Amino acid sequence: QVQLVESGGGLVQPGGSLTLSCKAFGSILKINSMAWYRQAPGKERELVAGIRSGANEYYTNSVKGRFTISRDNGKDTVYLQMNSLKPGDTAVYSCNAEVTIATTLRQSDFWGQGTQVIVSS
Repeated sequence: QVQLVESGGGLVQPGGSLTLSCKAFGSILKINSMAWYRQAPGKERELVAGIRSGANEYYTNSVKGRFTISRDNGKDTVYLQMNSLKPGDTAVYSCNAEVTIATTLRQSDFWGQGTQVIVSS
């Protein structure tokens, strides 16, 4: 019904920057919220940042001031601008979207496949 396609991960040196993108495709009436999660090896998945349809943003404490989440509603796309990256930011980053499906009018959560971010010198 809905697919999320992420891009932008890769290898970056400490202090560097990366921008992740996540575009939603499919039977979309409305995207209620979009968020980025990450999971590092041996750790639980954590919410990194999210943004609701009213443009209210929220961040986990460890990324505040360094990461910025934004949405392009016309393109059904969410971005995560990551600056001043640290080795502790190394993880698989996954996009999540809460979507009202056009054909059923139901709300469901969807996930992208994940993109690897490695911060290392």
